[in-house]
Amino acid sequence: MSVAIVTGAAGLIGAETARFLSRNGLHVVGIDNDMRAAFFGIEASTAWSRRQLESELHNYRHFEFDVRNGEAIDEIFATYGKSIVAVVHTAAQPSHDWAARDPQTDFTVNANGTLNLLEAAREFSPEAPFVFTSTNKVYGDTPNRLPLRELEKRWEIEPGHEYEPGISETMSIDYTKHSLFGASKVAADILVQEYGRYFGMPTVSIRGGCLTGPAHAGTELHGFLSYLMICTVSGRPYRVFGYKGKQVRDNIHSFDLVEAFAEFIRAPRTGEVYNLGGSRHSNCSMLEAIDLCEEISGRKLSWSYEEANRIGDHIWWISDVRKFQSHYPNWKFRYGLREILEEIYAAVKP
Repeated sequence: MSVAIVTGAAGLIGAETARFLSRNGLHVVGIDNDMRAAFFGIEASTAWSRRQLESELHNYRHFEFDVRNGEAIDEIFATYGKSIVAVVHTAAQPSHDWAARDPQTDFTVNANGTLNLLEAAREFSPEAPFVFTSTNKVYGDTPNRLPLRELEKRWEIEPGHEYEPGISETMSIDYTKHSLFGASKVAADILVQEYGRYFGMPTVSIRGGCLTGPAHAGTELHGFLSYLMICTVSGRPYRVFGYKGKQVRDNIHSFDLVEAFAEFIRAPRTGEVYNLGGSRHSNCSMLEAIDLCEEISGRKLSWSYEEANRIGDHIWWISDVRKFQSHYPNWKFRYGLREILEEIYAAVKP
């Protein structure tokens, strides 16, 4: 029996990963204790997703463990040992706003939880590819120093700049304001790299842009496109924070991201790092996203503007995915921005 361990298994990326690996014949061991409900309230709970996985997948087993519980994590890894052929770590505290409210919890979940998994993998399954969902927030607010010009509905980088195709892994993560969430994810990101480089393990830190899809339980503090469409459809008021609403994000569908995970698992490398988001293929400003949500739903969004931006927030982020594509040329985008939002609308409409 070949086993894949997936943390955050009931979340957006974790559930997509569990289904993909199950379809490909692996026994999937999911670890998820629904801390999303603790972070963002009952409406963000992923309990429904766990129930779906358990009912739909015949080769899925769920453990309601906290990744901060090192003994519990060791117990799972010891049980499956050399049968483990992949570890996909998606569990996290994902909001930089929430992190500032409780830095201890944020850091222990993101950094200490990752360390627990790395140590368990090193002891019981050191040859299994270890995929970590990092974040573009490891770059802090360095992207805000880029030469940007203001267009009608978005900020855009100056033509001809080296990062015009997107921000690459060459950008420094030092001398920048990360937010406390960014700092905890930096710690985890570096640990994943180090276990690859120091111990020779097949690890990868995938620094995502906005990760999204129809199964996203979006809230104000996390899940940009999902929450925006929920507000548009339901009439709930939405707040835009800073940058004139012209801040730009790239958005990658959970399916496309998990396809990238699978490419790495098939041909792993050691201590690797990739920026992976929607890139120039799928990106939008806040104003552009509002327009598209209104167009797709046929409803007007009730929104307000607050001048103060979120601390450490990016004005413009587009991922340069060319390094990943050069290493894994079979990987292609399936979803564009409109397709993503149409799927989200279908999932949340009354």
